[in-house]
Amino acid sequence: MTQEEVVASLPTHLRPFVEVQNYQQQYTAQDQALWRFIMRHLVRQLRDTAHPVYLEGLARTGIALDHIPSIDEMNACLAQLGWRAVVVDGFIPPAIFMEFQALRVLVIALDMRSVEHVVYTPAPDIVHEAAGHAPFIVDVDYAEFLQRFGEIGMRAIASRRDHAQYEAIRELSILKETPGVEPQRIAAAEQTLNALQAVEEAPSEAALLARLHWWTVEYGLVGDVADYRLFGAGLLSSLGESRHCLDDLRVRKLPLTVDAVSQPYDITREQPRLYVTRSCRHLSQVLEEFAATMAYRVGGAAALRQAIAAGTVCTAEYDTGVQVSGCFTSVFCDAVGKAVYMQCVGPTQIAFRGAEIYGHGTTTHAEGFGSPIGKLKDFTRCLSEYSVDELKAHNIRIGEPVCLEFLSGITVRGYLQDVLRQEHRNLLLSFSDCTVTDLQGEVLFEPAWGRYDMAVGGAICSVFGGSADRAKYPLYQPVSSARSPCATPDAELEAAYHAVATLALGADQAPVVRALDARPEDWLLRAEVLALGDRAPATLAQRARRELREIGAAHPELQEVLALVS
Repeated sequence: MTQEEVVASLPTHLRPFVEVQNYQQQYTAQDQALWRFIMRHLVRQLRDTAHPVYLEGLARTGIALDHIPSIDEMNACLAQLGWRAVVVDGFIPPAIFMEFQALRVLVIALDMRSVEHVVYTPAPDIVHEAAGHAPFIVDVDYAEFLQRFGEIGMRAIASRRDHAQYEAIRELSILKETPGVEPQRIAAAEQTLNALQAVEEAPSEAALLARLHWWTVEYGLVGDVADYRLFGAGLLSSLGESRHCLDDLRVRKLPLTVDAVSQPYDITREQPRLYVTRSCRHLSQVLEEFAATMAYRVGGAAALRQAIAAGTVCTAEYDTGVQVSGCFTSVFCDAVGKAVYMQCVGPTQIAFRGAEIYGHGTTTHAEGFGSPIGKLKDFTRCLSEYSVDELKAHNIRIGEPVCLEFLSGITVRGYLQDVLRQEHRNLLLSFSDCTVTDLQGEVLFEPAWGRYDMAVGGAICSVFGGSADRAKYPLYQPVSSARSPCATPDAELEAAYHAVATLALGADQAPVVRALDARPEDWLLRAEVLALGDRAPATLAQRARRELREIGAAHPELQEVLALVS
């Protein structure tokens, strides 16, 4: 499939997050040289320390060592594994990332890191996403774990702070990768992020799950604490950390358990501890152990309270399949703690099994939605299960006044205007001139507020983050207007790197000499000369090696990178 065909096959609400890789315009000759440098040394370092699947996976997922992969090349290979790939611009919302993963779509950052960030990049790049994440998809157990992580992750409840942190991280990463940005702008963005991180607030489900993702998918080890191999994408794409993590005195190794979710991480520094999983199946076991505690699996009043605390759009699902998506503000419970009424404010969507019910989107329910939960007095079954004739036998008829008394003490009294039925069950009852009161007589809805739509269900069986029908009620909208910078080719720089490439073909070395003279600080250009090995003229190779030593002496921050060349 071409990338255009892959994009067309996606759900409509995911397409706005996808970019198009215009390969020839996207990457400069220097970008290609940096890719070769990183991959050459990563493969050398990881040959004996990464899980054996790594090298096999590079080849089978369309990732070459000599050039930045094209998304079409990758998709030709991934199709044989039941996966697809799309390119995106930098950070995308975590829930959207997880939804792609649940669909077996690998998200690849479009940009190539800059030479200044060869060891560590503040923004996602194609080295990390392609060479780090893709290779292990060839392992069936790992691929299934990754897909399952996406299915669970897209249901996690995220807080307002989570959303704010995402935007802050995205903005900061873009600023750090944009040449010429004023230091005060970066400092201000860092201050904003630090302030968000300093807020004392219990981590949300999404935050806890992000920790598990970090300690497994990004920075995981496999084996046991005494004999392990690397498989986390953050390690496999880092020239520095893929070596540093092997130092057991420098980096503590712990067996992976679900307790990893209690350990926060700092993306700006080397990790002081890493977790070791026994196998891919073990990864799935730990993931399911955490998932069993999540609101989408637990349901009930406790899950609704999580949604209220988050302050973001969440979905509460009745046992009938009716789903209410909005910002929950309150839940009323009976004496034994069972939820009996819930309330949303602001735009709310009513759906059934993931599809918005016609006429019950956020325009209709722009001000909010409230509805009882539970069974009616003298009804042996849930109201949803009664036929039209049975409803009539209980004096529930369209066009007539109806009084519904719930076991909880909630009373709904008004003129029944409509009964929405699907799959032979009652899902929504609509009333005019309606009053809703609780056991103490407090008014929960009054006639002046207009039509009252009542969802039908005996219990809330699931609560999850986001909306039920994301195409009709987008989870993240609008997309942040901040964009990552595009590469701006420098004609002289392009010519310099092309000149080095032609040396292998026996071309005149004079253009290379002029390029080295013009760019005395360009360590990558000199590394490219040395990478030619015997194909490079001896005098030119000697010069490149000598000047690399001089650059390293003048720039201590580059010594670790330049040591790889020598």
